[in-house]
Amino acid sequence: MRRGFSIEGKRVIVTGAAGGIGQAVARRLAENGARVALLDVARVADATAAFAADLPGDCRAITADVTDPNALAEAFAAVDTAFGGLDGLVNNAGITRAEDVFDITLESWRDVIDINMTGAFLCAKLAMERFRAQGEGGRIVQMGSVVGHQGALKGHLHYSASKSALHGMSRTLARTGAAFGVTVNTVAPGLVRTPLIDTAHGDGAEMAAAVPLGRLAEPSEIAAAVHFLLSDDAGYITGAVIDVNGGMHMR
Repeated sequence: MRRGFSIEGKRVIVTGAAGGIGQAVARRLAENGARVALLDVARVADATAAFAADLPGDCRAITADVTDPNALAEAFAAVDTAFGGLDGLVNNAGITRAEDVFDITLESWRDVIDINMTGAFLCAKLAMERFRAQGEGGRIVQMGSVVGHQGALKGHLHYSASKSALHGMSRTLARTGAAFGVTVNTVAPGLVRTPLIDTAHGDGAEMAAAVPLGRLAEPSEIAAAVHFLLSDDAGYITGAVIDVNGGMHMR
């Protein structure tokens, strides 16, 4: 179903596309006329391909690990070939682990930081290079988090650190991209009804008490904010953090 904010024909890469928010974003964009490359790791390649095949329009699955620069270069080149260029990137890939400072090993710290922050940097750099060369502007939407503002409810130090860094990264990218018509913004969800919440916090229903609106967000509600920021209607918004958190954090 088409819903406002035109993105017809926009060529967009969504990372972490096999996850709950990633799937919702990819579906929302595809249903509104975008050409979507769904990027995720090899272990979910079959599921990603099946999901892409079920979407309307020109959508395809791309396999790459966001921490692997060579694999990403090949993936972005494949999108160039398939779509003839790039108009938008949704940096959605991310992980967390239910660990506090006493339990986090250096290996675990690096895993979370590498995927959530370094992966976002590598993808953003590849996208920015294309936007500058094309000379037609572009959009980057990063997936931040309410914990990037206020820290996690319990533990998840590495995740909180990576999301705070992502918010800052977006603002600096926004200043760089402004010179050639690129906008860079962050969507910062609160608690969203996805498998990641179950992994991080257990029964998501118990988390609703922490939300003033009294419920968790649906992935489709996060996808709606991403859709808007990718559209031409958001052309004068850059360097912003759009909070979609049910009132958990108010500024």
